[in-house]
Amino acid sequence: MPVLPGAEPYRHDGGEVGILLCHGFTGSPQSLRPWARYLAGHGLTVSLPLLPGHGTRWQDLALTGWPDWYAEVDRELRALRERCARVFVAGLSMGGALALRLAARHGDSVEGVVVVNPANKVHGLSAPALPVARHLVRTAKGVVGDIAKEGVRETGYDRVPLHSAHSLRTFLRLVDGQLPQVTQPLLLLRSVRDHVVPAADAARILSRVSSTDVTEVLLEQSYHVATLDHDADRIFEETLAFIGRLAPSVGKEGTTAGG
Repeated sequence: MPVLPGAEPYRHDGGEVGILLCHGFTGSPQSLRPWARYLAGHGLTVSLPLLPGHGTRWQDLALTGWPDWYAEVDRELRALRERCARVFVAGLSMGGALALRLAARHGDSVEGVVVVNPANKVHGLSAPALPVARHLVRTAKGVVGDIAKEGVRETGYDRVPLHSAHSLRTFLRLVDGQLPQVTQPLLLLRSVRDHVVPAADAARILSRVSSTDVTEVLLEQSYHVATLDHDADRIFEETLAFIGRLAPSVGKEGTTAGG
């Protein structure tokens, strides 16, 4: 299937500091592309992959599960490590959970973690029924497009395959168990008004990681997809400052990034 316009992966070869950006469940690289381009423009090497089953049609997502999504970002991280001296991981929503698992499993190979409205649990009264319901009902209403800024759209699916939602639930429970293994500096940015991921998820993550260098930033003007919303510039600037503090060579020689 052809990739939806704007959902293509993004890569930029920059300096010796790299960052891997992970998009969310049923979303695509489109939601993180401005973030990626901003960091590329300040000299970073950037990888923003398209997760398997995403960016085409929801029927393709139904054929994949969390091992496919995680394997993709794991491969990208390993490729970045070969190219760069220092590597950071970041993500939005489920992408935040992917980033946290990468940090837990790769240890000192990851310098720091940036997560925006990270998911920790599949919520709702129907969540416990997913193991059975996925065999009876194919899809549920989509979760993309929670943006306060008028005229801005997120490229993603308007339906959620329940097989994939069940796999996501399994994955988030797995990641929750691995959070104590996250020791890297952590920057967590959270929207005060998020209609997809409740504040309890961020609180749970902050209470379970072993990181001692932790910064939480509240985003007052954005909904869930904050990387496309009113607070996008703040996310970009806070990310660059976080990376620059840990890798001071960043931003000394800015470049112009296309893509």
